[in-house]
Amino acid sequence: MKNALILLFTVFLFNCNGNAQQKKQDKETFEVTKTEAEWQQELSPMAYKVLRKTATERPFSSPLDKEYSNGTYVCVACDTPLFKGKDKFDSGTGWPSFDRVIKGNVSFSVDYDLGQARTEEHCATCGGHLGHVFNDGPSETTGKRHCVNGVALKFIPENE
Repeated sequence: MKNALILLFTVFLFNCNGNAQQKKQDKETFEVTKTEAEWQQELSPMAYKVLRKTATERPFSSPLDKEYSNGTYVCVACDTPLFKGKDKFDSGTGWPSFDRVIKGNVSFSVDYDLGQARTEEHCATCGGHLGHVFNDGPSETTGKRHCVNGVALKFIPENE
């Protein structure tokens, strides 16, 4: 029972959920804009919840969490390149994690949904919620952990 409570608290603590994206979408316009009905039609139900409603997928549920091939991770909603495979690392949190973004393609805002300031990240092209950034990444690189919902990403392998 004690282990279950610790696990539940840990998942809650590292949860990449928030609703700041909706507030951000109300204030900012993006290159790719669609109606809610269009987004619902084009995205899977879970991708819609994450990208448009700032939900969080369950940890360890995305096959992209353990994908370590060379390639590029793009926004599933608009195909904007967001992360490089070479910048991905195993954070052990259950969500795909990167130590850096492709500059200019990811935007940031602050949310207070869990009672403290967190840096939220979203696609700079369509505004889709990706996850959050934390300062507990690899110290030998950037020290950042971009905690990203796998359902928000599509992996394009590099031709070798």
